[in-house]
Amino acid sequence: MSAGSGTKAVVAALLANAGIAAAKFAGFAITGSAAMLAEGAHSIADTGNQGLLLLGMKRGGRDPDARRPFGYGPERYFWAFVVAMILFSLGALFSLYEGIEKLRHPHPLESPLVAVGILLAAILLEGFSFRTAIKESRQVKGSLSWWGFIHTSRHAELPVVLLEDAGALIGLALALTGVALAMITHNGIFDAIGTLAIAALLGAIAVVLAAEMKSLLIGERASETDEEKISGAIESVEAIEHLIHLRTLHLGPDEILVAAKIDLREELSFVEVAESINLAEERIREALPAAEIIYLEPDLYSPKS
Repeated sequence: MSAGSGTKAVVAALLANAGIAAAKFAGFAITGSAAMLAEGAHSIADTGNQGLLLLGMKRGGRDPDARRPFGYGPERYFWAFVVAMILFSLGALFSLYEGIEKLRHPHPLESPLVAVGILLAAILLEGFSFRTAIKESRQVKGSLSWWGFIHTSRHAELPVVLLEDAGALIGLALALTGVALAMITHNGIFDAIGTLAIAALLGAIAVVLAAEMKSLLIGERASETDEEKISGAIESVEAIEHLIHLRTLHLGPDEILVAAKIDLREELSFVEVAESINLAEERIREALPAAEIIYLEPDLYSPKS
């Protein structure tokens, strides 16, 4: 995935969520709907989250320096993890609080048709953002299922936007259902139930995101496909007789650290060894441009019994 495609999805989500948040808070001011207020808080959290993702992409793209010789790529994972925490604290916990308060003190909605209109408009805007995220994700997910892409992707931004947008659409449907039932029955308890359902939804999404981003922060190897490309590039060098072992680590979505031990032909001179290693590094980068940092160590191959 290019940085540009990731940015496009995040910016689309930011603009959509900012507009939706304003509409929802206006709807809450008119109707007094707790579900509308919860959804407004959800959209505010989502808007801030997109800003944090853009910040992470900007800071993560800085060049290596003396203090960070391997670069700043992990910052993208850090800010995505912060997004999960914000989604839980500002989204789920706030919605939970509002739902409990509405259960304790239910009251009929004012101007419920306004709330319905705002929620329908929000669904259209959120659908545009979700469509953009799906379109950008399809360029990189290949044959993976959507869950497989979210679970295995080394990119932080698109999985976050996909889950946020999917959660937002489901949350809007829950809010719309709660408002509609409250309007039909003249019983505000349905609005409270919709709010509590939104809280549970946001909490579940936050837990999934936190687990996935934690795994990336701790460090994940390159995909099997990428490691096969690296192995093939190394073994294509005639002077290398065996690839003894290979270790990889994602330093960022598009930055991979490669470390390997290789067995070279015994008759090679020191200069020929150096030239063979340089050739192997060139072929690795040709096969996988994301392999930016490469360490190849000559060693003796010992077949396992």
